[in-house]
Amino acid sequence: MYSHTWKDGKDIALPAGKVVCIGRNYVEHAQELNNPIPDEPVLFIKPSTALVGSSSSLVLKETLSPIHYEAELSVLIGQPLTHATEAEVREAIVGLGVALDLTRREAQSALKEKGLPWELAKAFDGSCVQSPFVANEKLDLASIKYGLDINGEARQRGDTQLMITPVIALICHLTQYFTLLPGDIVLTGTPKGVGQLHAGDELVLSLSGDILANFCCVAAP
Repeated sequence: MYSHTWKDGKDIALPAGKVVCIGRNYVEHAQELNNPIPDEPVLFIKPSTALVGSSSSLVLKETLSPIHYEAELSVLIGQPLTHATEAEVREAIVGLGVALDLTRREAQSALKEKGLPWELAKAFDGSCVQSPFVANEKLDLASIKYGLDINGEARQRGDTQLMITPVIALICHLTQYFTLLPGDIVLTGTPKGVGQLHAGDELVLSLSGDILANFCCVAAP
């Protein structure tokens, strides 16, 4: 069962809540999937059952394959937020980490063509792999770099300076529609470089040069 943890392994005394996700928050990622640049943030939600930790192998179920990775800066919320101001958002951010928004890309494309919701492609069990968190006060939200390496090769490199909508403004926007509760997570969008995962892949998630998670992919029926 997933629970929030700090980088040093200590538990965070917050429940595992919903995951509010942002699509197309980097220009080059939207372009690599031939998607238009949005006029405002694209929002969708993963349930708490989507969350899995990064301390053990990532199971790729054959029935859900192919599964693609999208590395994102994740923000852990510690106070209720609704119609929040920037000051309230800053006060409510407890920790920062890196998550994988796992996506059934073929299923997503088929759903989009039919004008249907994305849940079957985005919100399935285990579709959000979350690293341990680091305390928010240690990092400058306006200038955070993070990354995903696979089999020793850099696959994605994110920089908050390149976001279409910055982190604080992004969370302010989504709280106009969704109340955030303590233990909720916000995924802030993925940079270019998304792709398919395979059994045997070794993944490393890093934040500001520090490794937060190191794990591998395994296949399952």
